[in-house]
Amino acid sequence: MRDELQPLTEDQHATDVNITEQPRAAPKSITSIAAVIAPALALVACGGGKDKEEDGSPSAGPAAPPSPPLVPPTGVQAARFLAQSTMGATKAEISAVQASGYDNWISAQFAMPREIKLYDWMFSKGFGVPANVTGGDGFNPGVWRQVMTGNDQLRQRVGIALLDFLVVSANGLTQTRFPHFAAAAYLDLLWDNAFGNYRDLIGKISTNTTMAVFLTFLNSKKADLKTGSQPDENYARELMQLFTIGLVKLNVDGTVQTANGKPIETYTADDVSGLARVFTGFRYDPSYSSESPAGHLRPLVQDAASHELGAKTFLGTTIPAETDGLASLKIALDTIFAHPNVPPFVSKQLIQRLVTSNPSAAYVGRVSAVFANNGSGVRGDLKAVIRAILLDTEARSDAGLTTPSFGKLRAPVVRLTNWARAFGVTSEGDKWLIGDTSSASTGLGQMIGRAPSVFNFFRPGYKPPNTSIASSGLVAPEFQITNEPSVIAYVNFMQGMIAEGANDAKPNYTYILTKAPDSQALVDELNFLLAAGQLSAATVAVIKTAVDSITPTAFQSSLNRVRLAILLVMAAPEYITQK
Repeated sequence: MRDELQPLTEDQHATDVNITEQPRAAPKSITSIAAVIAPALALVACGGGKDKEEDGSPSAGPAAPPSPPLVPPTGVQAARFLAQSTMGATKAEISAVQASGYDNWISAQFAMPREIKLYDWMFSKGFGVPANVTGGDGFNPGVWRQVMTGNDQLRQRVGIALLDFLVVSANGLTQTRFPHFAAAAYLDLLWDNAFGNYRDLIGKISTNTTMAVFLTFLNSKKADLKTGSQPDENYARELMQLFTIGLVKLNVDGTVQTANGKPIETYTADDVSGLARVFTGFRYDPSYSSESPAGHLRPLVQDAASHELGAKTFLGTTIPAETDGLASLKIALDTIFAHPNVPPFVSKQLIQRLVTSNPSAAYVGRVSAVFANNGSGVRGDLKAVIRAILLDTEARSDAGLTTPSFGKLRAPVVRLTNWARAFGVTSEGDKWLIGDTSSASTGLGQMIGRAPSVFNFFRPGYKPPNTSIASSGLVAPEFQITNEPSVIAYVNFMQGMIAEGANDAKPNYTYILTKAPDSQALVDELNFLLAAGQLSAATVAVIKTAVDSITPTAFQSSLNRVRLAILLVMAAPEYITQK
């Protein structure tokens, strides 16, 4: 039976929220931040009057050239570009994109090496000692340090985008030694290969210790006729369903193929069983031990005695009997990678994570074509795919700002890193004690590397029930973790972070404090820096009025005005909804 995510018990359609707890130093008259927040939960994609295909998806429309604008981007355009391609930007970084142009910035990012890997940072801080064989801190701090300080911004963002559907969670690694290092090694694998080839990436994932534990094919053995045991099928299923081809056959533009009005399935239970035979006999490298986490840096090895040597049939391909484990793996992955679903399936999810939840079929088709052939006959070139996504006319055109179905709900962790990077958050002791933010009642409802299941925190096809988004045939993935409690928790969490930081992780408001005496200048600057100039005049007026209620002569007035303005901008509908 195919995996299905159980419906959530709470109504995922967030309605008006009355938040009575006020930001520090906010005036008594500000009785509800919800007046600013609640509309955001209806603005991700309402469909407007946009034409739909028969299956309800946005109409492809005429194909548009994917080339970038020839004129230098404005500051607002550069800020919007960085909102799609980074974990958050400073004013200097926005200016740099204006000066270099989009394409040159992307090329520079492709050439930028990583400062330090997550695994290496954790090991350098002493977390890799035998005492931490069953756990130990280090993973959460290391992740926050990576995404809040790394100069390789595009790599950081793409790696997190890949993690959203090539899921491994630190929460599901209790059966391995040094589980936090296992999770770190997996994130490093994604970041290290974010600009490589997708075929190479799935090859490395398929021999990765962390994935083998998380999806339980580690030590899977060939069928035993005496006991009736069969090879573990988890990884074989998810490799197809979630990582490469999906459940139904797709056209090159991502639209669904049908027969007699019903979607055509991509694989059967027999295909899963046949592919599962490939993933038998894989075990840890002999270096895996309780003394060091280094075993997680080495690929799995084959135990020939446990590998299924019989013929393996799946997706119309048969691997001949007596083919060894590694040769069988190569044939299997080559077969899957050649499947026509892979380009649109992967391309659309990357577009969703970076640019918009509901890309047109034409947009998906253009990127899918680049995935299939980068112009030099190479399939799966992620550099070419990323460039195509970010430079496509649909991503760069200002028309998206006024298209109701364009855009996405900004993921909570990206909102946090956006703030952290904009205001230069640093950790004096290099400890980064921000913690696990996955609690929906006290945190962000999301934490990098701690998804609750292989389906991530949210699924790419999620439609909030009983909403205009759903009735318009659109999707809004991030709404799966958006409801009244999570919205309240987000504002409360950010209120504390903006005011005090977290333990040793502190913001630097030196620059923005110079804007504090002039409320209009303050709000305008934050609108540009955090929201790429997308706040409406009405929202700006609401925030300005709130800031003005703190008189310039009050105690710590400048700091309190800055804190309140940042919080209200980050709670505004046009900020939460990234266009």
